[in-house]
Amino acid sequence: MLRIDGSVGEGGGQIIRTAIALAAITGKAVEITNIRVNRPNPGLSAQHLHAVRAVERISGGHTEGLALRSTRLAFTPGKLTGFEGTIDIGTAGSITLLLQCLIPAALFADRTTKVRITGGTDVRWSPPLEVYTHVFLPALRELGCELQLDLKRRGYYPKGGGLVDLTVTPARRLKGLVLPKPEHAVAVKGVSHSCGLPAHVVDRQARAAKHVLKDAGYDVAIKTEPEERGTWTTGSGITLWAGYKSGSALGERGKRAELVGEEAARSILTELQALSTVDVHLADQLVPYLALAAGNSEMRVREMTKHLETNLYITQQFLEVNFTVQKEERGGGAVLVIRKE
Repeated sequence: MLRIDGSVGEGGGQIIRTAIALAAITGKAVEITNIRVNRPNPGLSAQHLHAVRAVERISGGHTEGLALRSTRLAFTPGKLTGFEGTIDIGTAGSITLLLQCLIPAALFADRTTKVRITGGTDVRWSPPLEVYTHVFLPALRELGCELQLDLKRRGYYPKGGGLVDLTVTPARRLKGLVLPKPEHAVAVKGVSHSCGLPAHVVDRQARAAKHVLKDAGYDVAIKTEPEERGTWTTGSGITLWAGYKSGSALGERGKRAELVGEEAARSILTELQALSTVDVHLADQLVPYLALAAGNSEMRVREMTKHLETNLYITQQFLEVNFTVQKEERGGGAVLVIRKE
């Protein structure tokens, strides 16, 4: 059984998601201790519980210590078998973070997985759903993956209630992804959305984001999606994307819609103006997939974040793969090369 200290690196839920997914794929049992011990609410949250249970379900595995606020768990995987069903996180827990754990395992199952997930689609500290559909999934398709992710209903904090349908076809074999040179994006797309709020909120978010991006020289096309009569959840947000880079922001009580739009625009501008080929968030999410791929991979990042370094470390505990980081002399970025032993 592999033993992993859950307090290493960024010390958060990413360690659990990556370790459990790779354990299911490789068939290696794993024990994780000190789970999120340095966070304000240590141990497992509802979102982590459902992520592990989903992989239990798809792998026929068994987990000891799988309980709310537990700081230790031991996961023993079985045979990966796709399934059809539902997952209800029960809170506004992030659907995309759950997918970080479920999708890799589903790609190596023996049949197609189809699941409807209820939870948060646009919540703090996690990728918004559009980042997955317009940035993350296109990258996976370049690796040879066949996936479909459909938004049925949004869910914001604290009510949640978002609905997403996921279909994953087994990939069997992944190919490497080589992105050595940055491309200069000239157009940014996006969506400004809300539920249970006046329609002018999404318009103001979109206008503010367009103003910032157009001043920086970019063409902009932002859809607006207001749901004024929705009662299952209340909130707003905006997500922007161009190629393998994105930026987003969420509305908050007392926060002007214009500030939300400007925040999202500045977020993606930071990535677009860097000499990188993927944004910092996509980089760490891709690591397990690139390590599982048959060929070598290469991508350029704006900076080596703690999340990226942590995912590199956890992945190497399960797979024989060599990560080479070549620091850039200017700009503070790095080129990450992934080679098979």
